[in-house]
Amino acid sequence: MISFRNSAKFDKDAAVICLTFEQVKTQKFPFADKIVGNELQKAVSAGQFEGGKSEMFPLVIGKRIVLLLGLGKEVDLTMTALRIALRRAFLSANLKKARTVEVVPHAKTEPVIKAALEAALIGTYAWKKYITKKKDDKTVEKKAFVLVGGNGETYTDAVAIAEAVNFARDLVNENADVTTAVYLEKKVRELVRGKKNVTIEVLDRKKLAAKKLGLVLAVNQGSDHEPRVVIVKYTGAGRQEPYTAFVGKGVTYDTGGLNLKPSGSMETMRCDMSGAAAVWATLKTVLTLRPKKNLIFAAGMVENAIDAKAYKPGDVLTSYSGKTVEVGNTDAEGRLVLADVIAYVVKNYQPAKLIDLATLTGACVVALGHDYAGLLSNNEDLAHDLLLSAKETDDRLWQLPMYPEYKDQIKSKIADVYNISTARGSAGTICGAEFLSRFVEETPWAHLDIAGTAFVDGDARWYYGHGATGFGVRLLAHYILNH
Repeated sequence: MISFRNSAKFDKDAAVICLTFEQVKTQKFPFADKIVGNELQKAVSAGQFEGGKSEMFPLVIGKRIVLLLGLGKEVDLTMTALRIALRRAFLSANLKKARTVEVVPHAKTEPVIKAALEAALIGTYAWKKYITKKKDDKTVEKKAFVLVGGNGETYTDAVAIAEAVNFARDLVNENADVTTAVYLEKKVRELVRGKKNVTIEVLDRKKLAAKKLGLVLAVNQGSDHEPRVVIVKYTGAGRQEPYTAFVGKGVTYDTGGLNLKPSGSMETMRCDMSGAAAVWATLKTVLTLRPKKNLIFAAGMVENAIDAKAYKPGDVLTSYSGKTVEVGNTDAEGRLVLADVIAYVVKNYQPAKLIDLATLTGACVVALGHDYAGLLSNNEDLAHDLLLSAKETDDRLWQLPMYPEYKDQIKSKIADVYNISTARGSAGTICGAEFLSRFVEETPWAHLDIAGTAFVDGDARWYYGHGATGFGVRLLAHYILNH
């Protein structure tokens, strides 16, 4: 929960005051309270606090904790660094028992307020559904934040988007046997129920077979869980206005199929539906903010499991588009699902633009690490707009090339296309995108490979803890609202 006020009152259980090195040195504090100001000056005079980067010093004033948070020199301060610093403060032992926390930023500019807001809502998120809390643990997990710096109406969009990020994280972090395709369909139906200007199309196993989405069915055929393709059409502008489509990869669990993933590579594979989670969370944002845009949201949801019925390396499959695909590796399953859904959306909904998100390739992690997702596109204007949104939202993108020469690397001797690169270990991310491009036809399209950015497998990265990050939700929401 978050609320806003114009000036600091220091009337909550705790307060966090953000201060740059320069503010401490010149004693130009971002608040007017004399009692707090005097205590702050005492800490500075005693050499206990200088405003250095990541420096924290608690003041006890009456029954309240006032935590001083150093941000370092202003010239070096980025909004990412501000989010990280605030997350550390919010999760520190100093605020362990606080139910209400007032946040006093070092400045009242819009980027600073939004960063503080995201640190509070996104930074303090933790998936603890299955942790049994000890009786003597008095930690307050859910805090109410009061952010000093303006009118809350100004940040309605930012709050809705941050809440949607956490919605996506909940979907990804839940057990894979809970978050099945049918479960995700139910969640989408709950989102759209009672909403105006929204239609939904659901393809179950029977309809997928009737409409010949052979790639989706093949990937799921080793699973006991039902597959689904769900498509939501949102008409926020005139019906004659063009639609932009967003398509997510929704592999609810990926064993790798018969090309089994090794130990150490499978344990977090509930995150393989992060693209679909981002798409449905963006839909949630759109249904809250109601932009005057025409949009399509779609995802193919399957489980890539092992069974006697599972599809096999060497199989030739027929896609919805009619193109045939030779399976070189059953662990390159996400592109098969995406290919069918993309082709279906292009043919039946005729979007003017299409953007897909997928935890597609380990090669993207090798190339870009965990801080940037890969962007590949057949349209430079679309790529340019996405890069601008990435810069504004901290959902970072790096554009990779798509040259004609790469087409040769997905040629098959026995089918129209091969689902992996024939040059093993070479340009895996680009070849994955090249495969998808065969099903986009002439539609302006961008592919976001979020394999490295969607999940944190460890203690923390940036202002995320262990688990799903909700990558892509802020990016797509900003793109929808601004481009």
